[in-house]
Amino acid sequence: MTSCMPPHANAADPPAPSSSSEAAGSRAPDASHRPREHSPPPSGRRFRIAGADVSASIAVFLIALPLSLGIALATGAPLQAGLVAAAVGGIVVGRLGGAPLQVSGPAAGLTVVTAELIQRYGWRTTCAITVLAGLAQLGLASLRVARSALAVSPAIVHGMLAGIGVTIALAQLHIVLGGTPQSSVVDNLIELPQQLAAVHPAALSVSALTIIVLLLWPRLPGRGGRMARKVPAALTAVAVASVFALAAGLDVPRVDLPSWSSHALPGLPEGPVLGLAAGVLTIMLVTSVQSLLSALAIDKLIAARKDPTTRVPRANLDRELAGLGAANIASGALGGLPVAGVAVRSVANVTAGAVSRNSTILHGVWVVLAALVLVPVIDLIPLPALAALVMVIGVQMVSITHIRSVTRHREALVYATTVLGVVLIGILQGVALGIVVATAVSLHRLARTRITRERHGDTEHVRVRGQLTFLAVPRLSRALHQIPGDADVVIELDGSFMDHAAYDTLQDWQMSHVAHGGRVRLTGRSGSRIAEPSTGRNSCCRPWTAWRNHHCGDHPAEPSRTTGHQLASGLSSFQRNTAPLVRDELARLARDGQRPSQLFLTCADSRLVTSMITSSGPGDLFTVRNVGNLVPPPDEEGGDDSVAAAIEYAVEVLGVRSITVCGHSGCGAMQALLKNPPPTGPATGPGPGTPAGPPRASTSLVRWLKYGLPSLERMDSGTPGRVRLSGRGPADAVEQLCLNNVVQQLDHLMAHECVARRVAAGSLELQGMYFHVGEAQAYLLTRTGDGHDVFEHVPAADLPRREEAPA
Repeated sequence: MTSCMPPHANAADPPAPSSSSEAAGSRAPDASHRPREHSPPPSGRRFRIAGADVSASIAVFLIALPLSLGIALATGAPLQAGLVAAAVGGIVVGRLGGAPLQVSGPAAGLTVVTAELIQRYGWRTTCAITVLAGLAQLGLASLRVARSALAVSPAIVHGMLAGIGVTIALAQLHIVLGGTPQSSVVDNLIELPQQLAAVHPAALSVSALTIIVLLLWPRLPGRGGRMARKVPAALTAVAVASVFALAAGLDVPRVDLPSWSSHALPGLPEGPVLGLAAGVLTIMLVTSVQSLLSALAIDKLIAARKDPTTRVPRANLDRELAGLGAANIASGALGGLPVAGVAVRSVANVTAGAVSRNSTILHGVWVVLAALVLVPVIDLIPLPALAALVMVIGVQMVSITHIRSVTRHREALVYATTVLGVVLIGILQGVALGIVVATAVSLHRLARTRITRERHGDTEHVRVRGQLTFLAVPRLSRALHQIPGDADVVIELDGSFMDHAAYDTLQDWQMSHVAHGGRVRLTGRSGSRIAEPSTGRNSCCRPWTAWRNHHCGDHPAEPSRTTGHQLASGLSSFQRNTAPLVRDELARLARDGQRPSQLFLTCADSRLVTSMITSSGPGDLFTVRNVGNLVPPPDEEGGDDSVAAAIEYAVEVLGVRSITVCGHSGCGAMQALLKNPPPTGPATGPGPGTPAGPPRASTSLVRWLKYGLPSLERMDSGTPGRVRLSGRGPADAVEQLCLNNVVQQLDHLMAHECVARRVAAGSLELQGMYFHVGEAQAYLLTRTGDGHDVFEHVPAADLPRREEAPA
């Protein structure tokens, strides 16, 4: 039940995103709240930066600096281009983007694309292509189509990133060994044996040290290891390799940042129009998809934070795409690499405790300062160390987690095809090939349906594996019509889709089979029953539909219909529509016994349907109903033992955790108490009546209503016993007595020894409830500290919604 119990919100913490590369490769659900936006404060207010943002920005900067240099080296671009892209990504996307905690900059996923463009068109034209890609992204953002990028299958995205990772790793392996990479994966594979035969010892030793530190640093044990791990592994590996190369006097190539005055800026695009257009499309596609998926993954990580001090808004993907477009325009115009959202830096930003977009902007500022001030230090970094760093990132882009995921979802063929396509023929071609294969696989699954028929004893079993579409209708119809007309049939549907043609075929056969004396049971793969959808003839029928004024096919409004006929018809409707839904649960309760959590004591009024107003089901409530929802005090002379027996059984035997006394508006018993209170002594004469009942009450009713006299006295006693509804007082004397009666019966409950003992022990809760019939509104009792009792109305938003049973 839900309506009579205190609300309990069950929220499962979503898992953090699995990201082992520079690109996010998993989709993530949106956060469920709508927090305030963390944009920079408007002008005129004092600008403040949280300390958590400052520390997070430094952590991200220490990761971004070596990675930006390494990615620039891997693409063959000027090394300053990586720093320009990192600074622009941090400042421009951080200020304009829609994902506050996502960090953008040069990404490993763009290495292959950019390197190919530089080799084919030169650096200045590549910068112009980056600007054009940014303009295209601004156009897409204005059309608000950012979420369309998420329509790409995860297997294709993971395959694209894995293919890029393989290409990066093979190219950088040549630099690690002291050689020079070739222009294609095939050439790099062909030249690898020759390179292994001519290894450069100094370059190999620096690279090996970098890889060892990079892999072991996050695994340092103990308290000292925890302190050391605060320094990013990438920065530590490059720093250790640089010190080692200097101390050993190794002859290895090092970073050589030229003067910023000679930094190359973009020029007019030169080359075939189709080739340039393909380059723009590739940059736009890869940066957009990678950034948007990364933004959703970061949303997932933010939502998993434990007790966040500040709420961070969900990613606005269209705004993020616009910010990304502006950053690519700025980066290309300033001679920088293409910019995309980077998962590794974003995860570090969130993990370090960032609370707003200020951390992303600050990290860009630190990159600018480093590019201007730390040039002598940067020039000491060995190029093999940067190559080893990028090679490890490339290897990590082939994620084992992603491979397991696509294998579990039977998309390994799509993944493998995309990887091979990206590695052998290019990114755009590989992605297109992956889309073609994914489409073919989906069509194959949609069309491939296996239908088998077996006989077990007297029961025919028909199993349908796969999606049930019109293509499978001939085979389904053939299998069904081979079944004898009076047989018991179980049809097991193991699929997630059934089209109209298959549905009509199955339903028509089922109706015909049942009409000829057979029985049909539809189940899922687990064997649980699937309820048939309601037909148009009785779609208005529900378990709570009243007999009176009911005009559907099963209950025509005929004055001559007897109540016995109505009861039989109602039972028939239950057996047909409701029993299949509750049969398994009732069988479990019959086997395990009842374990209700609540004793629900209410009036016998026919307008109170307890299971409907509490949204409860079989086994939830132990219900006691009587005229006026009265609780006779225990051990009273001439008292009633039936209610006391029910209370004792519920509290001592069933061990309920809560008792609710529920009154209602327009109670006939309360009206009788007001109009003609019963005498305090033994009642032998006629008693009061109610407007809806006979004019005079029976002797038994008079004797019973004497247990309501304390409620009448409570109402007449004035302020100490006064109760009211939230927002208003009682509408009339009858409602006032109904409210007082609920409070009085709670006091009578406490007079029962078993109730008082468990309430004192804290294992039992007493609760008052009032249901206004005309408003269909429930109220729960709140005991205030000033001697007043208030019935607060229960809004729909206060309670978790109960899951509906399948119809």
